[in-house]
Amino acid sequence: MILILTAGYGEGHNAAARGLHAAFTQRGVNCEVVDAFALVGGKAYDRSRRGYIELINRAPLIWAAVFQLIDRVPVASLTIGAFGKVQRALAALLHELKPTAVISVYPAYGYFLERIYGAGRKHPFALHTVVTDSITVNSVWYRCLSDTFLLANNDTARVMAAAGVQKEKLHVLGFPVPPRFAIDRPERPLPGGSVKPKVLFMINAGKATAPAIVSRLLAIDGIELSVTVGRDEKLRTRIEQAAAGRAIQIHGWTDRMPELLMTHHLLIGKAGGAAVQESIAACTPMLITHVVPGQEEGNAQLLVENHCGAVRDGPEALARTTEKLFAEEGRLWRQWAENIARLSRPDAALQIADFVLAATAASGHTEGSGPL
Repeated sequence: MILILTAGYGEGHNAAARGLHAAFTQRGVNCEVVDAFALVGGKAYDRSRRGYIELINRAPLIWAAVFQLIDRVPVASLTIGAFGKVQRALAALLHELKPTAVISVYPAYGYFLERIYGAGRKHPFALHTVVTDSITVNSVWYRCLSDTFLLANNDTARVMAAAGVQKEKLHVLGFPVPPRFAIDRPERPLPGGSVKPKVLFMINAGKATAPAIVSRLLAIDGIELSVTVGRDEKLRTRIEQAAAGRAIQIHGWTDRMPELLMTHHLLIGKAGGAAVQESIAACTPMLITHVVPGQEEGNAQLLVENHCGAVRDGPEALARTTEKLFAEEGRLWRQWAENIARLSRPDAALQIADFVLAATAASGHTEGSGPL
């Protein structure tokens, strides 16, 4: 039995957990995803999650300072004892499920496991940490217990090795996007000639400027624009007003993001871990509208340094870059598409599942046990 531990502080963690669950299910392996904070947190947990989102969106400089503090000071080790209810719930869960392997996609769990089993004792299962950030990896990820660290790309592996993490623990297998990125891949004609470039604008942060961005993008001749607004009906109305009767596709909440990414030529949106990694899996270049200081800086850096994305601020800059990408039969876009394809690992979730299963078999963990 495989246990995947996640938390709701940022979509990247849950996206990774969902991708892994789908991969293990496809392999016919019993697997369960658990948010141990949600088991005991109740309304307080919901408030803390909303507070986290508000902090990174409304006070990014304060969040940047918090991120640096956590990176430089062992805050997690010093404060983890305050989450006694979560620790006890996790211990009870381990005793009940007796997993043969545990996969953590959120850094706090390694610290909980050290307290449950003791820092000097061996846990009775294989423990793998899937690092959901790229390049700007906070040390909170690797200060704690883990048999392996499963990474999205070589750039992140170099950063963690330079920070002193044992190289034999680092495994670059990709970010665990849903397996359908590898299995159900639709045809996507190259832009140019009679094929209009398809642009997907995924609105997350920056809702105030989104209508202006939509209006300016619709002024570009020859592109097809799709916009995602989630469950925000007020935002949908504002986007419809910005479109002013011009052709546009507006999507509410949808589970078809992989299909949308794979059928569009360009993604415009925030540099969140899930969005960036899914755009890479889809081989869809990206223009970034917003970067949260700290963990998202590495996501943006990954695309920019590999020449398959750019950070652009404001409607005019976004529109001009979009026009440049698709000019001359999409010459620049084709270069970016070739570059992003070198990073793409659409079958990463399946590769991680196979790695974990092989490591579990090799370690002899055929039946787990709970805390003593």
